[in-house]
Amino acid sequence: MPEKTQNAQARPADFLRLARPHQWGKGAFVLIGPAYSLALLDRWLPVLGAFLAFGFASSACYVFNDIADRTSDALHPRKKSRPIASGRIKPGPARIYALGLLLLATVSVFLVDPEQRWWVGGFVGIYVINVLTYSAWLKHMAMLDVVSLSAGFVLRVMAGCAAAAVAPSTWLLNSTFFLAMFLALGKRLGERRTMTGSPSAAEDIRGVHRVYTDDLLRMAVVMTAVGTLVTYAGYVEQQESNFGPSIREVAAHQVAWGFNLLWLTILPATYGLLRCIVLLEQGRYDDPTELAVRDRGVQAAGFVFVAITAALLLARRSDLLGLGS
Repeated sequence: MPEKTQNAQARPADFLRLARPHQWGKGAFVLIGPAYSLALLDRWLPVLGAFLAFGFASSACYVFNDIADRTSDALHPRKKSRPIASGRIKPGPARIYALGLLLLATVSVFLVDPEQRWWVGGFVGIYVINVLTYSAWLKHMAMLDVVSLSAGFVLRVMAGCAAAAVAPSTWLLNSTFFLAMFLALGKRLGERRTMTGSPSAAEDIRGVHRVYTDDLLRMAVVMTAVGTLVTYAGYVEQQESNFGPSIREVAAHQVAWGFNLLWLTILPATYGLLRCIVLLEQGRYDDPTELAVRDRGVQAAGFVFVAITAALLLARRSDLLGLGS
């Protein structure tokens, strides 16, 4: 059986799988700043350029990472079927493929206006350096590994804001950072819970688990979940002038009644994070991002969050309900 795998020929589907197109969903963080600032539709082309640049760059980094980790991936119950770990794609062609993806990322940056192009290109370049540094060293260093991963999401948000020529909110950057930390730490905890129920098995797959313990990770997951909610609440408060009560004439008097409608998104956000923690504690998943496609509770929370946010942004753009007026 190993000999058959070794002689297997690479197929186009293997190269597509190697690029991890499903991970392009993380590019949604590029859209957050432009969406909340109502610049997404007006500045869609440069924002699209930033989205594509991060997509191609992240795919290239995944290829480089798979080349570096091909030996350890071959021992992983799931990763051993990856194109490089299984031997279907050799390191040489994989490197050429990764360089081609980086070239596409560079071309995509030119969709951004010249005034912001260097900013977006710089953020993409820092992202690539950060990911390659993570693959080579930082992933072996406890806490620095998750900080490095989280920085990649913050860079996406900053690039999206730069492409749309809008200033990023500090609250939004903080919330993004803590959410990414929550997801990364949750994945570490999930790995320890699902790897045949033995922490030593997780250590064989990811060496940093020799430092992490279940108690440490559980505490860190809760801390970053709280950090996510507190900073997002701060962002919601900051947006009160845009989603808060409008001033209307009532009986010849100006009155302002209502509340910051964006606060409604706090409810599904809180439930979604708590639901993730419950499922991680049960050891049913080794990656919180899997919950978005497998758990109906998390899916429902995400749908409600997006639906409320989209409705409010549409109402604000169309000047419905007099939001922020």
